[in-house]
Amino acid sequence: MTELTLTEAMDNVYASIRADNLDLNTHIAALKAVMTRDGLTEAVFEPGKLAQNNRQGRKLMQSYFRKRGIDVVFAA
Repeated sequence: MTELTLTEAMDNVYASIRADNLDLNTHIAALKAVMTRDGLTEAVFEPGKLAQNNRQGRKLMQSYFRKRGIDVVFAA
């Protein structure tokens, strides 16, 4: 079995968000594992790929992910 890449893990999170947060916590845990393995401290998401690309949606996402140990920033 191959290890998940950062891009694959983030794509899984985007897909989960688009699918009404289906298995989101599982995908967050996988993303956290990949980030730990790669020595990364923050996940950079593209706002255009989010289901709710407004300030409230981004802040909610940051808060939810922070509670699960991932700092979220958004690409400009």
